[in-house]
Amino acid sequence: MTLPVTPADVDAAAARIEPFVHRTPVLTSSTLDRELDCRVFFKAENLQKVGAFKARGATNAILQLADDARGVVTHSSGNHGQALAYAASIRDLPAWVVMPRTAPRLKIDAVRSYGAEVVLCDHAERESTAAAVVERTGAVLIHPFDDPRVIAGQGTATLELVDQVPNLDVIVAPIGGGGLLSGAATVGSAQKRPIRVVGAEPFAVDDAYRSLKTGVRQPGVESPVTLADGLLTGLGARPFAILSALGAEVVRVTEAAVLEAAYFILQRMKLVVEPSGATPLAALRSEPDRFRNRRVGVIISGGNTDLAWLGAAEAITLRPGTSP
Repeated sequence: MTLPVTPADVDAAAARIEPFVHRTPVLTSSTLDRELDCRVFFKAENLQKVGAFKARGATNAILQLADDARGVVTHSSGNHGQALAYAASIRDLPAWVVMPRTAPRLKIDAVRSYGAEVVLCDHAERESTAAAVVERTGAVLIHPFDDPRVIAGQGTATLELVDQVPNLDVIVAPIGGGGLLSGAATVGSAQKRPIRVVGAEPFAVDDAYRSLKTGVRQPGVESPVTLADGLLTGLGARPFAILSALGAEVVRVTEAAVLEAAYFILQRMKLVVEPSGATPLAALRSEPDRFRNRRVGVIISGGNTDLAWLGAAEAITLRPGTSP
């Protein structure tokens, strides 16, 4: 079966984007290793350009555009929009980013700060609004996750991780549209000892879990409500094909588990993460038997947050009888 993205595509992406992205560090927590009875290695993509792994895929896509490209368009809840605006600036291209009105103000402002024009719309109208902008401007649509160039670029995070940490047994990453996880699966499957890949997804937006369980891509959840605003999109067709073929799994997590994980990373590891980026740790804590005695790579997807969730997290983690 021919998949939309190959390990060679990821290798090529890594060479292409290397001058424009960070090689992010890998961090550990002995406290967490003792708690979970495994070794956990955090790939800190919250320290990436624009504060998220999305810089990788957007840059890989932009660098492959034709010389006569008139600009780029995307729809995004925030991180891909920032990434596309950043990548467009590398080639001095105009960028338009369609964002839901409910997107965090922090992310809307950040997209504008990179020079893109923000077009606000209702969450359900993002794709149609983006199509209208393409029609009006003649710019090229760069899909946030259902684009082979974007998936290959996202896969470079895992490519770095397996170089930095040998002999991983499993890699856990958030899943929304599936670009990051399908890139991880592409790289993981190509190792001499293939690495299992697990996605972390809130119960509130669990279409990826249901899709991989049934073998049929399920529609995205309508009007989803979750603190993990970076995971609101439904699973893309190309990521679904890759993840299905390579045997990926998904663990669902509660909102409380996400809050507790984000708070732990902030307080104990001194890293600012957005709730979406904390879902992998929530998955490890929710189903620890999956990971016991394993070497686990975790991709922290991003750190773009206004910390509005912090009060709720403190109320949960500091309630009587618990410890941070």
